[in-house]
Amino acid sequence: MMNEQDLKQIKEKGISEEQIQVQLNQFKTGFPFLKLEAAAAVGKGIVAPNDEERKYYCNLWESYKASGHQIVKFVPASGAASRMFKDMFAFADADYDVPTTAFEKKYFESIEKFAFYDILNDTCKQLYGKTIDILAEEGGYKLIAKAMLSADGMNYGQLPKGMLLFHSYDEGARTPMEEHLVEGALYAASNGKARVHFTVSHEHMEMFKQRVAEKSDIYAKKYGITFDITFSEQKPSTDTIAANADNTPFRNDDGSLLFRPGGHGALIENLNEIDADIIFIKNIDNVVPDHLKSDTVEYKQVLAGMLVDLQSKAFDYLKLLETGNYSHEQLEEIIRFVQQDLCCRKYDIKHLEDAELVIYLKKKLNRPMRICGVVKNVGEPGGGPFLTYNQDGTVSLQILESSQIDTANEEYMKMFKEGTHFNPVDLVCAVRDYKGNPFCLPEFVDKTTGFISSKSKSGRELKALELPGLWNGAMSDWNTVFVEVPLTTFNPVKTVNDLLREQHQ
Repeated sequence: MMNEQDLKQIKEKGISEEQIQVQLNQFKTGFPFLKLEAAAAVGKGIVAPNDEERKYYCNLWESYKASGHQIVKFVPASGAASRMFKDMFAFADADYDVPTTAFEKKYFESIEKFAFYDILNDTCKQLYGKTIDILAEEGGYKLIAKAMLSADGMNYGQLPKGMLLFHSYDEGARTPMEEHLVEGALYAASNGKARVHFTVSHEHMEMFKQRVAEKSDIYAKKYGITFDITFSEQKPSTDTIAANADNTPFRNDDGSLLFRPGGHGALIENLNEIDADIIFIKNIDNVVPDHLKSDTVEYKQVLAGMLVDLQSKAFDYLKLLETGNYSHEQLEEIIRFVQQDLCCRKYDIKHLEDAELVIYLKKKLNRPMRICGVVKNVGEPGGGPFLTYNQDGTVSLQILESSQIDTANEEYMKMFKEGTHFNPVDLVCAVRDYKGNPFCLPEFVDKTTGFISSKSKSGRELKALELPGLWNGAMSDWNTVFVEVPLTTFNPVKTVNDLLREQHQ
């Protein structure tokens, strides 16, 4: 099936022939649906800390930061913002010239509220010699849209989301990249240094680095810190082969194999290379202006403080188990911690002999840990928090996407539709073991939790394979705790008009 050119192409990507065969087999077999016990809820897998507890965890986090630990804020910032402007691309290509849909009308009626308005106005003057107001009066709405989207204009249709102007300030508009730098200064700085890591696509890397270099000193001075900012790209070795409808390799017009990025799950490799004790993970577009940041900062500290607290207890229990000198009561205490605090249950645990029990407890305690903020479900797209059966028979907390759930199972669909919370990608992760060694994170991926989707290339249909998602199957074998956080901490920008919401004004 593979010719010499194929093998050379595969080798250049750092992928083995065996991996290709595994992926082609996955197209044939698909991925199994997950077995669910219940949707997580407050009191059933989701913790809702009260005022006193939040204060305790914030103080704990402040103490942890002051003790010189390595803390990194990890921001997936790959990919262009083209989907954010899907409706405006459609308008630019439409067979009518004036705003017609509700989306188009809202965009043009509120255009002065966008943080990028001044630059768009200048761009229109440069391109057409006319302001936005004059163009609108003359019915030149499409010219305005094209000035925003096109390469000879602002090129917003192709720039990464992190480089778009989101929020207005007296001193000038800010991009999401800048808002993340500010967040890093506010809750992730340790010993006067904030470490921030952006994953960026290859074609945008130089521009991203240049913009960061231009802006970082401004915020370093403002917050009295220094920044240590690093970058990485999604590895070519995490690309996946595309397939035809009959599950044979899809080939480009020149006969070469078509590879596609493996989705955000590929970033587990990038995360694995971060040298840190604690890592915050948050999407590039989930940011707010300074006057709304207080909830975000407080709850990031709460999540981190809770993580530090649970990790400390897990480490103490592991050290106790390693001594071999513990009582039956202490084993019972450890079981309660694993089952109640870490929400990992094994229903036949009482049938284990003492030696088997200790092995089991060590395995469950000695793994990466994450605290995930979840918000009340208000209909936004996103993964949901569930109690899920794992391959070893245990039940633990997982973040699931709809594609991982058997839609033919009425009980499961009821759980998914009636779930009280969902995950906005708000994670704090502990990635070292109790001896201070970094975990090898790819070893904790559930490889049976990938996705297959339908795409097209040059007008031809193809099957695309996505790796287990970064906060889904890629972290399946982590200790996971869900914490309810306020809806004010979740403000995604999926379309350009989302920037008109009051949270972004």
